[in-house]
This record gives sequence, structure tokens and C-alpha cells, in this order.
Amino acid sequence: MAQGLEEHGQMESTTLGVFRTASTVKGGRRFSFGALVVCGDKRGRVGYGHGKAKEVPTAIEKAEKFARRKMTTIPRVGGTIPHEVEGRYAASRVRLIPASPGTGVVAGGSVRAVLEMAGVSDCLTKCYGSTNKINTVKAVFDGLARLRMSETVRELRGVDLPATEIEQKIERGKRFMPSNVSGERMRAPVNTIGQERRGGRGGGGGGGRGRRGGQQGGGESQGAADGARA
Repeated sequence: MAQGLEEHGQMESTTLGVFRTASTVKGGRRFSFGALVVCGDKRGRVGYGHGKAKEVPTAIEKAEKFARRKMTTIPRVGGTIPHEVEGRYAASRVRLIPASPGTGVVAGGSVRAVLEMAGVSDCLTKCYGSTNKINTVKAVFDGLARLRMSETVRELRGVDLPATEIEQKIERGKRFMPSNVSGERMRAPVNTIGQERRGGRGGGGGGGRGRRGGQQGGGESQGAADGARA
């Protein structure tokens, strides 16, 4: 997958797929290409685009332009989504489940790209039905559009709601997350295993060569003594 960074902002883009189509005409077959691109700033804004052209670079460029036009803002709680939701499009269904800090994004390629571009770092997902990339991405955006923050629900209902389950999980998970400690960094351990062993092999080899030399020298001296006796 190709990734790019815009010069005039912190917007990143990921190409999810390039699709080739062919039309049969009188003179032969004409090919055209379609590209599916997801753009996001990893801070809550994400969008997707599908562009078509006769060349791949042009199709990707058009898809990026369409994705920037369709940027939407999704609600987040820490690094995950506020509540469980299921998005649908055509024969594809995608269920998004919030997760505790440190879980990571458990998803396939298409769903993972959308969540990472949106800035979601902890989420569980499950796809049902068709796994077509375009339909799956549209199902994910349908689910993200259904997300609501607890503050918004309190204002609409006019009642005071307690802390949600995912908010409690985040508070419990913060106790196990490493804290940022300032100061001098510890030195990494140096691996010395095998160095003595290699040195021993080298010394033994030198001794062996010395012994072979000694044996050869002993043979020459023995030959000289035999000649003197003769």
C-alpha cells in the first residue's frame, strides 16, 4: 500500500487497492483503473474516495481529492470509540467494539486502515457477509457515523447518565499503562554470549596448527638423523 503526506498539512493517505477493468471494443480491449484511497489526520478526521482513470497515478490522485472532500469527524474516548456499533452497506456488515488501552486494532487490512487514519488505537472488529473492499470501507464509515458521545446523549435526553462501561475500562487501564519518566535513559544490555566461545575456538585452532607444525618439524629432524647414521 502506498502512503503519502501532504505538503500543506498533516493529512496522510493510504491506497487500499487498485482495480482494473476492461471494455471490449472493435479495435480490441480498453483498460481503465480505479483506486480506493483513505485520508486522515489521525486525530479524529477521516475520509475515503474512489477515483477512476486510464492510468493508475491519475486514478490515485483523483481518489485522494475525493477523500479530502468527504472528511468527517468521529467521536473518540481516549484511543477507542465511545460504544459498540455496527455499520452496514449492501451485503457487508462491520461491527466495531471498543477495547481497553493497550489492546490495539484487531482488524483486517481495509478496516484497520480506516481506524488508524481516524486515530483509533484500540478497537475490536468483526466483518460479516461480503468482504469487498469498497463495500467494507463504506460499512465502516456507516458505523462511524452512528457513534455518539455520552455528553451528546445527556443533552438530548435531558438526564444525567452514569459513566459508561468503556469509560470505566479506560480508567482502569490507565493504572497499567507505563508513565513517562524524565531523566537519563538506561543503557541497553550488551550481548557478550558466544564471544568467549569464539575466542576459545580460535585459540584452540592456533594450538592445533602449532601441533601440526611440530609434527612436521619432528619428521624432518628424524629424516636428518637417519641420513647421518647411513
